[in-house]
Amino acid sequence: MGTLADLEISCTGKRGALFALALKTGGLSVLTAGLYRFWMKTRLRRYLWSSIRIGGVPLEYTGNPWEKLLGFLFAVVVLAFYIGVVNLLLMFFSFSLFQTNAIAYALSFIGVLPLLFFARYRARRYVLARTRWRGIRFGLEPGAWGYAWRAALHWLATILTLGLLWPRKAFYLEKYLTDRTFFGDARLRQGGSWTMLLGAMLHLYIGVYGSAAVIGLAVWLNRPQWLLWLLLTLPWALFGLAYWRAHSFRLLTSHKQIGTESEAAALSSSARGRKILGIYLGGYLLTVLVVLAGIFAFFFVIGFVIGGMLNMDGLLKALNVANGETGSPSPGAADKLRVATIVLYGVLTYFASFLLWNAARTSFVTLPMIRHFAESTRLTGPLALNRIRQRARDEFAEAEGFADALDVGAAL
Repeated sequence: MGTLADLEISCTGKRGALFALALKTGGLSVLTAGLYRFWMKTRLRRYLWSSIRIGGVPLEYTGNPWEKLLGFLFAVVVLAFYIGVVNLLLMFFSFSLFQTNAIAYALSFIGVLPLLFFARYRARRYVLARTRWRGIRFGLEPGAWGYAWRAALHWLATILTLGLLWPRKAFYLEKYLTDRTFFGDARLRQGGSWTMLLGAMLHLYIGVYGSAAVIGLAVWLNRPQWLLWLLLTLPWALFGLAYWRAHSFRLLTSHKQIGTESEAAALSSSARGRKILGIYLGGYLLTVLVVLAGIFAFFFVIGFVIGGMLNMDGLLKALNVANGETGSPSPGAADKLRVATIVLYGVLTYFASFLLWNAARTSFVTLPMIRHFAESTRLTGPLALNRIRQRARDEFAEAEGFADALDVGAAL
């Protein structure tokens, strides 16, 4: 940090080690009926955070699973009361005024959306407050409700324009978050304008609108052969998604600064769309192969078990003799044991598939994506960071409990 050289960012995480950790902690979460997932998330974050090194110094994640668990329980109680009361009132007025519950369901869905945005902001604030680099904490100012209503309006404008204003939504929501983010006592700033993101959306526009046009024309003209054009437009949309992720990240990151206007450190990025597309395609292909291999392995075991059931009557008779009983087992006992065994292995296969999917996706998609974004980013003007001092620790009554309870914004 004592030189003028830019700081490079690296990622030292290993796919094998991460896969084993995700599989083990995921298995413990299943065995504890989901209770261990707060510990699972904490351990995975600590591994991923420590693998990201800025100038050779790793990030630290200091989150505590107990505060996640208590925060989740607190959020569930609050949400249950809030949503229960609101839905009860909506149902009453819907039946009283319209003699139907459809209006109540629609208004209930619309009313929950601000809560989703609120939860996302609170989850981000918690994660930043529990992240450190060189012992200095990150932080995010209070402003969850401000983010919620802004996000709702931007999403409404995006939907009404059929996605044309997506770059505007992405820029202003990112600016709201960045301008309220701190590293120690230094504030981050998001520069640029939303129009700079229009070019990053070009390929996605072509792919998505082209696919919609092809489907619409095929239905309107009753010519199914037009759907063959989807072989061109859908891959174009997939490439457009990768291009958007890479170039929007590059543009937004390259317009971020840390510190005062007179003396600030800045970020730059060289993320590439083709690399992102390769991670998507290769990572999800490997994920599917791992899941299929796991399922085939389970079916192989089940085959042995079912084959051994040909001797099930003999096994039950031996158990009866061991227990001091005489005579043949009841006719239905073997069939019941067979059914119970098949059901047990079916349930195990079901949960194993999800465990393998999450572990493989984390290892083959999430980690490579983090590695590419990290290693394509540089920190310029690092001497400005030497003036930064520690910030007070932010306390959270609910941690990221609202995001966990609503299943949004609480991912790794």
